[in-house]
Amino acid sequence: MLRNIKLILEYDGTNYHGWQSQQGSGMPTIQDALEEALRKLTKEDIRTVSSGRTDAGVHALGHVANFPTESPIPAEAWAPALNRLLPKDIRVIVSDEVKPDFHARFSARGKQYRYVVLARSAPSALLREHAWHVDRKLNLTKMRRAALHLLGKHDFSAFRSSACNAKVPVRRLKTLSLRKKGDQIEFILEADAFLMHMARNIVGTLVEVGLGRFSPDDVKKMLKSRDRTTAGRTAPAYGLYLVQVFYSRS
Repeated sequence: MLRNIKLILEYDGTNYHGWQSQQGSGMPTIQDALEEALRKLTKEDIRTVSSGRTDAGVHALGHVANFPTESPIPAEAWAPALNRLLPKDIRVIVSDEVKPDFHARFSARGKQYRYVVLARSAPSALLREHAWHVDRKLNLTKMRRAALHLLGKHDFSAFRSSACNAKVPVRRLKTLSLRKKGDQIEFILEADAFLMHMARNIVGTLVEVGLGRFSPDDVKKMLKSRDRTTAGRTAPAYGLYLVQVFYSRS
């Protein structure tokens, strides 16, 4: 009998060209590593379904994937079995059997991302692939004021990649908070869905507000313009973490 297995994965994306397999490119991806481990474990040619793509260098604490299998392996045993086969920078945190109609992408109702900025003069030896180093002081008050303009349901065309192929650019940004922890500023972004590079473009723009290159009101104008060229830079991928994918049911 065909079963549907759901995995929650944690990974350090430093050594990978994102989630999605790019067969023939020679680029290592998270999907390739996971599917190779699944083939070794089950002897089946399994193709996984993902909650979404991640860019090269992006990290995850709660990336969701699912796949069909005829294997009798108990649901809770998939995680430890796969972890024995996966590289050390990819781990399955939870494995579960779900209903046949569960789809990691299409069943999702929202996502939460975290972005980490290290705001100090000296770079970090430990966070060089896990936080964006900005070597100047940032005005957190102005950044928070700017962030308020982005909350809610909007057309986020000004904050999506020119390569984004989403037919509808409207998204509901439910949370956009900034927390200072020592030299680090942590951005929390939660939305019903994200456009390509939307999280990174929002962070990059807010950092430029913090540097004095834009005012909070400029961000409001950017949003209304629906023009990507009016907004700020794209923050580096390596500061971004997929924290959680939300589902109404599984």
